[in-house]
Amino acid sequence: MARADRADRARTPREALRKVDGRSDAPTVPDFDRLIHERVRLAIVSALAATDVMGFNELKTLVGTTDGNLSVHARKLEEAGYVESTKRFEGRMPKTEFRLTAAGRRALGRYVDHMEALIRAVRER
Repeated sequence: MARADRADRARTPREALRKVDGRSDAPTVPDFDRLIHERVRLAIVSALAATDVMGFNELKTLVGTTDGNLSVHARKLEEAGYVESTKRFEGRMPKTEFRLTAAGRRALGRYVDHMEALIRAVRER
């Protein structure tokens, strides 16, 4: 086994996590977007990343949540600027549609990059 390989394998888990950010002075556990990390919100932004626009009922079914739960989580994402919603009526029926904003797409990209780096660090160990 090469000397560098042995040194890499000898890293502590803490050092491996520091390597995720590519800096030796990185925090032990690099910051990631906790807003997106929550399961329902991650499902929402992931679903919206795959399409231009998605209706409330379609998103609710895909995410597997209730009306109220989807509303609360979507509102948090809207407040962060990650998701936009439009509300209109078709006849007397309200229609709400969601789309991922450019900021939301960037935030999801950073989150995915972070998780991929963590996975690489674990597999290298």
